Amino acid sequence: MLPKLQFTRRQVLAAGTAAPLVLSAQPGNRPNIVFILADDLGYADLSCYGRREYRTPNIDRIAAAGLRFTQAYANSAVCSATRTALITGRYQYRLPVGLEEPLTALSRQRHVGLPPSHPTLPSLLRKAGYGTTLLGKWHLGWLPDYSPLKSGYDHFWGFRGGALDYFTHKSGPANTDTADLWEDDAPVEKTGYLTDLLAERAVSVIRDSVPTRRPFFLSLHFNAPHWPWEGPGDEAESRRVTNLMDFDGGSLATYGRMVGQLDRAVGRVLDTLESTGVADTTIVVFTSDNGGERFSDTWPFTGKKTDLLEGGLRIPALMRWPGHIQAGSQTDQVAITMDWLPTLVAAAGAQPDSAYPSDGINLLPVLAPNAARVSRKLFWRYKYNSQRAMRDGNWKWLKIQENTFLFDVVADPLERANMKYREAGVYRRLVTEYEAWNGTMLPEDPRSSTAPLGTGKQLADHYGVRPK
Repeated sequence: MLPKLQFTRRQVLAAGTAAPLVLSAQPGNRPNIVFILADDLGYADLSCYGRREYRTPNIDRIAAAGLRFTQAYANSAVCSATRTALITGRYQYRLPVGLEEPLTALSRQRHVGLPPSHPTLPSLLRKAGYGTTLLGKWHLGWLPDYSPLKSGYDHFWGFRGGALDYFTHKSGPANTDTADLWEDDAPVEKTGYLTDLLAERAVSVIRDSVPTRRPFFLSLHFNAPHWPWEGPGDEAESRRVTNLMDFDGGSLATYGRMVGQLDRAVGRVLDTLESTGVADTTIVVFTSDNGGERFSDTWPFTGKKTDLLEGGLRIPALMRWPGHIQAGSQTDQVAITMDWLPTLVAAAGAQPDSAYPSDGINLLPVLAPNAARVSRKLFWRYKYNSQRAMRDGNWKWLKIQENTFLFDVVADPLERANMKYREAGVYRRLVTEYEAWNGTMLPEDPRSSTAPLGTGKQLADHYGVRPK
């Protein structure tokens, strides 16, 4: 299903010899954490996952020095719902903000967002002594009620909405006041291609953090390769797209240049960790918020963003922790976005909040070489097209409108052979278990946002703007 990982001897030697995995940091020896999140990156959009049209040598360095997941999932097929699960470590359906698919201008009118009272990954790490910074996309609510600074981050530099033009840094037409670039809770202006600006800021955060000897948690949430499809140097395309609110355009070549610039940005971060002497004491995670969109490669799966088919949920995920994770390894352990909170909290030697137990698991014990894999039961809902899904072992139950399916997604990753009649007992059991789980979550909100992403009008509604 995936190309076998092939790294040079030099790459593996440079990664170092991995020691047996430890389950948490030792007192006084807590790792720094750099969590890199791409936006709408497809499962096979990295060369270490099989992309052929371009190369991603810097992101591949994380795989060469660490671990590649082959069965990692997003909590949702769209952005802000997954980000709710990431920051809380829980199913997004436990909070009204997680019912938005995704958060839009209409959600803002209803004052929906992440409650500041809810413990989060950054707040738990900050409580354990970490400095916490978010760079890039927030998309969990607007001022004055919601902010990264209200939810555990010491500093924020980025944007609050769902998408941003890479050059104007606006979320709507160029001739409107829709600028959405912020430093902490104050608007700022900065010239440059957004991917590069985020990389520059990340380099500064690392360089400023290292001398303090305080462990740092850096959430680096790029907007790339999300729409609008603008590569570096595409200022003319930026003017065309934002002036006309044209949600079409783009090409495979443009997409490749966007991912290439993202890869170079990640390279700058990795190089800075090396040059400041903290690479060996820093956990680096790279993943995506959901499956890919228009120009993504989701092979060997079908479906894309907003689908509960595998292509809308299966994502690349890489983790590097020198001395703790075996270099150049891969795992078929089933994982999901909400696992990162318990995993990173444990790695940092921090404490979870017992009043808000995670729905995810600490992955560290199962990432050691030869560790037994943990069987998972995972659940999803997506309001558009009444989509429902559950994975149990290799089985996946799927409902789209009134059509229902049972797939063995290991033997049949394309989800073509419907086994619901041949395995009727399995099918009935999964339906029953799904209904029991669903009864423990918030019901769908008829007012919440949900839409397929495709036409100009749908995208305009999605981002709260209107075509001219």
